[in-house]
Amino acid sequence: MVLLVIVSLIWAFSFGLIGNELSGLPPAWLAWIRLGLSALVFLPFVRRLPWKTALALFATGAIQFGLMYLAYMTSFRYLQSHEVALFTVVTPLFVAGLDDLFGRKFKPWNLLAALLAVAGAALIKWKQLETAAPLYGIVLVQVSNLLFAAGQLAYRAVMARLEKPVPDHRVFFWLHFGGFVALTPLALPLACATPPPVLTPAQWAILAYLGVVASGVGFFLWNRGARAVNAGQLAVLNNLKIPLGVAVSLLVFRESAGLATLFAGTLLIGVALLPVRKA
Repeated sequence: MVLLVIVSLIWAFSFGLIGNELSGLPPAWLAWIRLGLSALVFLPFVRRLPWKTALALFATGAIQFGLMYLAYMTSFRYLQSHEVALFTVVTPLFVAGLDDLFGRKFKPWNLLAALLAVAGAALIKWKQLETAAPLYGIVLVQVSNLLFAAGQLAYRAVMARLEKPVPDHRVFFWLHFGGFVALTPLALPLACATPPPVLTPAQWAILAYLGVVASGVGFFLWNRGARAVNAGQLAVLNNLKIPLGVAVSLLVFRESAGLATLFAGTLLIGVALLPVRKA
């Protein structure tokens, strides 16, 4: 559980860095670079695995990291970073809901909490929903929430099926590599374009931090911690980053938020703290 708290603190700064310092750059290309850097972090530790296990981890990474990042980073084109942080409130509901689905259970409380979260999201963007842009952003965040939740549960399942226990750092290259490969068809043409995306030295430094620390170390600690708690605890802990991310975006990056946003944000954070599942 301590690992999940540490990662939440690391990720709290990611929302503001992406939304304020890397805005306007191609999302697929940024995510591709991040995952390439994070894959390199774990390349020295990679261990040979049965091909079915390696393929399962590769596919998990393609979903949890690759496709998730594509949706998540694209959402910053339509939403402010504190709004992206708020709308990740639904992730625990996806974690609990998918776990219930795979376990053939149903928790009506999760559905109620999801409806409250959606109501809060709609209130934040109500005045702007006359155009489609904010709605695109909200949908993209929810897609990224679903993919991230599915990936966490898939990783737990794959590692639990191993005949012989393998340390997490020995397999994590396959997840980052899966995400990197999944984004290559979209990102490589951008990298080879004339001119390619241009970053300032400060932006390169931020991207390196996001790739090595937030993605590399962060995802490793998160998935390792996810194996040490039950699904209900994992669902609730997914929301620790929300109040932290919102606070950093508003206080450090000086984003503006109206009363309606603050009220709805309080509602969303309240939903985040609900025990969506106790077991």
